[in-house]
Amino acid sequence: MAAAAALCGGLLDYKTEKFALTRNRRVGLLHRLLQLAVLGYLLGWVLVVRRGYQDTDAAPHVSVITKLKGVSVTRAKDARSRLWDAADYASPPQGENVLFLVTNFIATAKQAQGTCPESPSVLDGMCTEDVDCPVGNPVVHGNGIKTGKCVMFNTTHSTCEIYGWCPVENNTLPRKPLLAEAENFTLFIKNTVNFTKFNFSKGNTLQTNDPTYFKSCTYDPFFNPSCPVFRIGDVVEAAGETFGDLALLGGSISIRIEWDCDLDQPTAQCQPRYSFILVDRRYNFRTASYYWDSQRRPYRSLMKLYGIRFDISVHGQVPYCWKTLHAQSCLASHQRRLLALLTAAPSATKPHLLVLFLLTLAGKFSIIPAAVSFGTGIAFFGAATVVCDLVLLYLDTKADFYWKEKFEEAKPPKGKTEAAAEPQWADQDIRNAQ
Repeated sequence: MAAAAALCGGLLDYKTEKFALTRNRRVGLLHRLLQLAVLGYLLGWVLVVRRGYQDTDAAPHVSVITKLKGVSVTRAKDARSRLWDAADYASPPQGENVLFLVTNFIATAKQAQGTCPESPSVLDGMCTEDVDCPVGNPVVHGNGIKTGKCVMFNTTHSTCEIYGWCPVENNTLPRKPLLAEAENFTLFIKNTVNFTKFNFSKGNTLQTNDPTYFKSCTYDPFFNPSCPVFRIGDVVEAAGETFGDLALLGGSISIRIEWDCDLDQPTAQCQPRYSFILVDRRYNFRTASYYWDSQRRPYRSLMKLYGIRFDISVHGQVPYCWKTLHAQSCLASHQRRLLALLTAAPSATKPHLLVLFLLTLAGKFSIIPAAVSFGTGIAFFGAATVVCDLVLLYLDTKADFYWKEKFEEAKPPKGKTEAAAEPQWADQDIRNAQ
């Protein structure tokens, strides 16, 4: 019963804060350093870098249209020339956020289905006798199905005979990219971003009445940042590679378009920023065109294409002060709210909150993220006090003394209660005696 009574008594106890001023310079210095760190984080990172006082739309709707322009002529070993235009070297032809530009190729012409020796570059196709070529087994990383015969490929190599497209694929790579003129091709990127949350839409193309502008301009980050026409050689160079090296074996480049707009400012300042990143230094794939001869026999021309793959990604966010208020009324409304917060805040935090208030007035913001950032700052300042209390009560050499001064059990004095009751009992005895 006594234990239960003590437990119930403990549950009904009430604890209140007690403030004690300590002349401990080390803990005081730690407290100020923590407050400065919190203040620097809020002002530097939350407000200036991240603009935590503004509402954002981080999921815009985007549209990307691309077009490649340029013409090149290639000459094969048989001295035949071939003209390449956008319909030949660009894939896919409709222009999307992923496209491929042919810069080099290996052609294997007039292939027909039949039997022929496997290429000696395929290890599983090498043989010395027929038993090395079991019938019906596909050649691993090869070009067909084994027929069971070991035949001479040339005077020095014997390989398994296969059933497939013959002759087998040519694997002789040119020493220089065949479409070297692709360095001067141009890539037109039309990008439209729509921030539906704020009913705001913007494109990366310059609004001009000159019909020849996009045919004559070329993008330059300093002198012509509004032109969405990019020279291929400049894009490769901006990604940190030389065109000749990348065009030989192909590669992959990421083009990042970033919209980071502040709609509290004039919309003309909302402009995209482009960045180019080299993702991979090798990229190729195979394609074939099929045809039939006069006797209706099927043939194909196999092309192993090397080139540059462009991956275009669009990112953006728009901080914004709600347009339901005009600029002046928006600021005035937030001033009143922040002044109310300052009035209600503890006096110890008012100097810090005043600094936040002055910096926040430099731009238009939304009250919801501003209140969240404001509350986070108060919580961090409270956390600094908790850390200093832990150091003072547990790590300081005089922790026992500070503990006794901070925590005190307050009970009503029993002596005064009994003394006050004695005169009442005496008066009652006198009345009883009378």
